[in-house]
Amino acid sequence: MWNEPYLETCCRSALHRLLLCGAAGRPDATEADLKDARCLDRLVELGFASHDEPRYRITPAGLERHALEIRKVA
Repeated sequence: MWNEPYLETCCRSALHRLLLCGAAGRPDATEADLKDARCLDRLVELGFASHDEPRYRITPAGLERHALEIRKVA
């Protein structure tokens, strides 16, 4: 885990919201005024999310990171 990039609390929250949205994803900033747009862009850069316009979606790497850091599955 120490080799993984650090996720700020706001980015972890954005990752969790992506998980909750499921396959539908979240609208991008052109569709809605997202307060966490910077976090979503960072998640895309890290490979934990994808931006398939006009939606953000969680990636398999994002699911793994969520399980490791947020859900803490043993």
